[in-house]
Amino acid sequence: MTENNTLPKGFEKSGGGQAVYKSAEAKKAAPSVNFGGRGGPGRGMGQTVEKAENVKGTLSRLFRYFEKARKLLFPLIISVIFVTIAAILAPMLQGTAIDHIEQRQWNKLYTSLILLGIVYLCNIAFGLAQSLLAAKLSQFIVKLMRHDLFRKIDNLSIGYLDTHSNGDIMSRMTNDIENVSNTVSQSLGSLVSGILTVIGTVAIMFYHCWQLTLITLISVILTVIVTKYMSAAMRKVYRKRSQILGSLNGHSEEMITGYKSIVAYNKQKDVIDEFNRTSDELARVSMKAEILGGSMGPIMNCISNISFVIVAAFGGYFAYTGLISIGTISMFIIYAKQFSRPINEIAQLYGSIQTAVAGAERVFALIDQPDEDNRGSLTMDNIRGEVYFRNVNFSYVKGKRVIHDFDLDIKPGQKIALVGSTGSGKTTIVNLLMRFYNTDSGEILVDGVNIMDINRDELRKNIGIVLQDTVLFSDTIENNIKYANPDASDEEMIHAAQMSNSRYFIERLPEKYQTFLKQAGSGLSQGQRQLLSIARAVLADPKILILDEATSSVDTRTEKNIQNAMVNLMKNRTSLIIAHRLSTIRDADKIVVMDKGCVVETGNHEELLARKGQYYNLYMTQFAGNQI
Repeated sequence: MTENNTLPKGFEKSGGGQAVYKSAEAKKAAPSVNFGGRGGPGRGMGQTVEKAENVKGTLSRLFRYFEKARKLLFPLIISVIFVTIAAILAPMLQGTAIDHIEQRQWNKLYTSLILLGIVYLCNIAFGLAQSLLAAKLSQFIVKLMRHDLFRKIDNLSIGYLDTHSNGDIMSRMTNDIENVSNTVSQSLGSLVSGILTVIGTVAIMFYHCWQLTLITLISVILTVIVTKYMSAAMRKVYRKRSQILGSLNGHSEEMITGYKSIVAYNKQKDVIDEFNRTSDELARVSMKAEILGGSMGPIMNCISNISFVIVAAFGGYFAYTGLISIGTISMFIIYAKQFSRPINEIAQLYGSIQTAVAGAERVFALIDQPDEDNRGSLTMDNIRGEVYFRNVNFSYVKGKRVIHDFDLDIKPGQKIALVGSTGSGKTTIVNLLMRFYNTDSGEILVDGVNIMDINRDELRKNIGIVLQDTVLFSDTIENNIKYANPDASDEEMIHAAQMSNSRYFIERLPEKYQTFLKQAGSGLSQGQRQLLSIARAVLADPKILILDEATSSVDTRTEKNIQNAMVNLMKNRTSLIIAHRLSTIRDADKIVVMDKGCVVETGNHEELLARKGQYYNLYMTQFAGNQI
């Protein structure tokens, strides 16, 4: 909506409208992007970890969502507890069975085997229940968060949307919430189970033989230390790989988006050379990452085997001295493996949990943004279309005023044109009238009523606007035209298409008004898309009409057709036209010339030309074929 598009530092707009890097230096300095590729051997091990600034506050808000899912959360915790108990009891029952075999106690052996089978069946049953409940819980919480976030986005002020990247807002809706979902579904059960497993395993091991427990813990500590350093090394190399992959993707996007420019300036070789350099670096780093990731398993197996030897050797000695039984040795060997597994998992989950909390914090930061100002309760049922601007001052950024003491009287049914160079404040005036922004001082009156006292939705219902940037939706042509008035009849819709001169090309399409527009009407020309947006404004039947460069994207012949249609459309309506093509507003009742947020001239076309002031200079410059 603003006349300046804010892009992140280091970026500029390409010819296709995408944000691209200004230079190779900007690209190197850009933040890393994780494109969701192979992130390493374990969750949280190879990914770039984000950290929340307010972990406690974010977790507190997340728990409120968990409170709403109590019916799923409690059964999930119970399932996790039973799975953990079964995993702890199984090795002990297995060791007991081995002792029964050694002592030839066959009746007791059968009982132990039956109990062992029941434990394993319970483990499977509750494990399946845990997976199902975790998936349902994560989707339930994500649905609640997405609902709150989308409702907030739908009520955000235009000012916020103008000053924040669309990609960043979409990332919060998709990536950040998905991180929360993955953590809830995959990490919550593992975290609770891991903590309970460690506590339960250590307790049982100490109960049976505290000496062998201490010896077992030495190998476990070795596993934790190796895992820590290996994980740190892998995070570093995988982070670097993500950065290079981001650069490669950015370079590829630039090449595809700006292909015509590349070919026009014969830069194909430079582009290929840069791509090859980045690709070679990615291959080198990827090989290192794969080597580190592939070595994790063998190293852990080696440590596990060493642990097995240590437990077996000392266990055999203790069994020989009569301190423990053979079954206890078997139990300790299983517990040694079982004890190190949850510790490694918890270490790996740490990064995932941090990233999820950071994502949730970003989501909550957006949810906490104030809603668009909706002050005013008055309705506008039968307005005349009288608009007054009284000493209006406005600034997008505090201290940098862009509108200075703006005064303008618009009588009902008048056709007013705003002209001036780019950045003079024309679109800002429209933004203020639509209440996209609020004035710093002064007032805007519609039929003598301050617009701040009028219900926002009522105000906009009576104002039709056709923007320079055409917005169509992925839907049929019929629904796009009826977007302004869903209750309109087909006859009214066809009449609106006729008035906007879009009917002639619509009815040439195979499916006519039922033609489905994909990717915001990418199959239509820019002029055809603009005609459809004008048809939408016609169907809205507003009392006040705003045309913000409505004909800027059409050819001269189409522009003439639109002008003819607009003559009928603007009858008995107050019209406010922003135009760069001065030939389109010759018949305006009043032309307001703006410069640096101030009104410098007013009058009709002939009067302003006769004065030979700024309007005269603009007109003659354009008449000479130069761009204003």
